Amino acid sequence: MADDITTLRRILTACRTIAVVGLSADWNRPSYFAAKYMQHHGYRIVPVNPRYEEVLGERCYASLADIPHAVDMVDVFRRTQDVLPIAEQAIAIGAKCLWQQLGVMNLEADRLARAAGLDSVLDRCVKIEHARLFGGLHWAGVNTRVISARRPH
Repeated sequence: MADDITTLRRILTACRTIAVVGLSADWNRPSYFAAKYMQHHGYRIVPVNPRYEEVLGERCYASLADIPHAVDMVDVFRRTQDVLPIAEQAIAIGAKCLWQQLGVMNLEADRLARAAGLDSVLDRCVKIEHARLFGGLHWAGVNTRVISARRPH
């Protein structure tokens, strides 16, 4: 699993366009909060949810296959049992990373993504990891498990 600090930092540095599958337009949902945070930190968010036309000021797509431009990361806010076809779509569109959010751990999708050459992250929140590695949580006294005398860029 891609859970070491170096790998997570590399993924979050390289993957600047994030398709968020299951992104809700409700401000109080975790998917909205995480996507808004990432958008605020310079990432391009591509909402994927057939229920909406627009979320966070971005056009919303019904599926990954409908996105007309390149996507670096597919961030999944769906139930574990729904992830395998999403992983297949992520591979088909040429994504670099499949990221399964907190509580989502489809091991078959993980194996499929890795076999196709994608980075794969399970059971982690992209917002939490970004804040931990780049956002200065350590300055607020949170134990980020990152020991360094240098501020991250």
